[in-house]
Amino acid sequence: MTTSSATAAASEGAPVIHPSAVVEPGAVLEEGVRVGAFCVVGPKVRLGRNVQLQSHVVVEGHTTIGEGTTVSPFAALGTPPQDLKYRGEDSRLEIGSNNVIREHVTMNPGTESGRMLTRVGNGNLFMVGAHVAHDCMVGDNVIFANNATLAGHCTVEDNAILGGLCAVHQHVRIGAHAFIGGMSGVENDIIPFGMALGNRAGLAGLNVVGLKRRGFSREQIHRLRQAYRIMFADEGTLSERLDAVEAEFGEDPHVQQIVSFARTESGRALCMPRQNAGISAV
Repeated sequence: MTTSSATAAASEGAPVIHPSAVVEPGAVLEEGVRVGAFCVVGPKVRLGRNVQLQSHVVVEGHTTIGEGTTVSPFAALGTPPQDLKYRGEDSRLEIGSNNVIREHVTMNPGTESGRMLTRVGNGNLFMVGAHVAHDCMVGDNVIFANNATLAGHCTVEDNAILGGLCAVHQHVRIGAHAFIGGMSGVENDIIPFGMALGNRAGLAGLNVVGLKRRGFSREQIHRLRQAYRIMFADEGTLSERLDAVEAEFGEDPHVQQIVSFARTESGRALCMPRQNAGISAV
């Protein structure tokens, strides 16, 4: 590991820092890091192996960026949360490995009223203008299209896709493999494999296109469709329908993932199909 300096290192594998960049004493830059022109790196920042800050990037606060992540110009990572209750507590932002963070993306650390931590996993793509607010948890292989935004305390599970200009309300959970349509306002939890559209967003079936792209078999998708129809039928309460789904598909791990998600209390309601949309799972 290499303590940062304001000049480009000459030895092979050492960090390379553009002369116009500001890397404050105390920052830790590992091998292969490149800090481009006019970047600012704060004293509590840690950049993992081969992290690339292209130019005009600001990384502040108690922020860690994992190996192989690339950050495009004008991104701001680890700047103070946009929360009036924030009082300067030494909270953290942890960004995993091999993420692509494009121009004007913003990510804030946690707060005392939350987890004191915002965490982003591995292999994610954050397109231009995406925002991850304080105390959010983002999994692996997630895609945020242009200007997709999370309010505070949200959870986005693995392989979810958030369409352009969508906005997710605070404390909402987005399940694994879910798809959020562009310009959707999401105020309730979205089940794993679900597809939500509209303002305010309602369930519009399963994310079948995404499931096919990720190699789910025809039989797996058929079982998920059957479970969806039972779960959102008109008869009985949601709890009773979940019992029925669990009884019929008890051996299917993907169906059980939906049941477990739906039964977990999060403080937000579950996003449901619109009344005039029926219960089609396509």
